[in-house]
Amino acid sequence: MLYLVATPIGNLGDIGLRALETLRAVDFVASEDTRKTGLLLKRFDIKKPQLSFHEFNEDKAGQRIIELLRDGKSVALVSDAGTPGISDPGFTIVRRALDAGIAVTAVPGPTALVAALILSGLAVHSFTFRGFPPHKPGPRKRFLEVDKDSPHTLIFYESPYRLKAFLADALAVYGDREAAVANDLTKVFERVDRGPLSQLVRLFDAEEPRGEYCVVIAGASSRVVPRRAAGATGAEGRPGDNNDEGEDSE
Repeated sequence: MLYLVATPIGNLGDIGLRALETLRAVDFVASEDTRKTGLLLKRFDIKKPQLSFHEFNEDKAGQRIIELLRDGKSVALVSDAGTPGISDPGFTIVRRALDAGIAVTAVPGPTALVAALILSGLAVHSFTFRGFPPHKPGPRKRFLEVDKDSPHTLIFYESPYRLKAFLADALAVYGDREAAVANDLTKVFERVDRGPLSQLVRLFDAEEPRGEYCVVIAGASSRVVPRRAAGATGAEGRPGDNNDEGEDSE
């Protein structure tokens, strides 16, 4: 069987009991970055052979994983952090396994997009996850315009290198909607900045973004109760925040 195992997005205390049981029971662990996954396995004293599976080797590595599964071996697929298949090549191995008649199951757990959504203060009853936008300005604006009239809350992932440009383009395309920018979720310095897009643009123009970001933007017809000022919330000093080995992801 192929197991899709969610791992912590930051705080290692968020690892699930079933995830640990599965990682201890399988024959192989396939991951995007074996070094990062190795740190997780070491933290919980799990010794398993690892397979590298990422966007640059997914054809060859995917075939190898299918061969192992056909030979009766069990494989756990994990991402760098979060739920495999969300903004990573995990879905391709799932498709291959299903086409080959191999059983697939999920071991659910943390996902950055859901954490950011529920912390945003925006409507959660209906949302659209759009993943990472294109890198270049023209394609990025066209990408954003697809959802310009959507009533659903919009969720994006973005890197620190393009966050400022993304926020500026979002303001240009969507207008001055309410939004939230989440960073270091579940870690000691968790931060969520909330407010109109124009205020968030000014905020990040004045500082250098670091780490991976999740941006949540109100839908076209959303009504949000006005707040006096955009604010950031943090989580410094919470119980269980021994999480230096974690990474923000999906």
